[in-house]
Amino acid sequence: MGEPLLRHAPVQFAYVVPDLANGIRHWVEVMGAGPFFVMRDFLGQGLTYRGAPSTTRVHYAFGQCGPVQVQLIAQDDPGPSIYRDMYPPGQGGFHHMCSLVPLPEWDEQVARFTDAGFEVAASLTTTVPVVYLDCREGLGCFVELYGRTERTESFFAMVRMAHEDWDGVTDPVRARDGSAIELGEA
Repeated sequence: MGEPLLRHAPVQFAYVVPDLANGIRHWVEVMGAGPFFVMRDFLGQGLTYRGAPSTTRVHYAFGQCGPVQVQLIAQDDPGPSIYRDMYPPGQGGFHHMCSLVPLPEWDEQVARFTDAGFEVAASLTTTVPVVYLDCREGLGCFVELYGRTERTESFFAMVRMAHEDWDGVTDPVRARDGSAIELGEA
């Protein structure tokens, strides 16, 4: 048995939901996750899908559930995406796990997966590189590698601290800057 492909533990589990507001409500009420920080109509820089440029936009919500971050993803845009690769409109479920990879190790970590036969299904840049590897055949899901920098670690820490300081009720949905927004606006 060799060394595992993934050298950095997953820090986030992501789920496709048919509707972002209902998905948030479910995770808050059933799992005690939250508060959720919402990004609507997200399109990363240089987004690719299966090697071609893409303009498909999605909605994201990031919240904490105990020790792990949960990302909820809803797609209204009819364009192709890694999310539609697994779930048609109106359906959802577990989609991917995310690991933060230090930038000096980036190329090596991506190559470990591609050399093992896992295709880069999507890529983009936020402030760092991001790739989604199609690992459904081996794991049943995608794997997201996200560049780890002080800024990305700060975002994960902010979501975690918001959860630790949260009463489980007040302002369950927030903008990225932390200001409250109505659940129906999510």
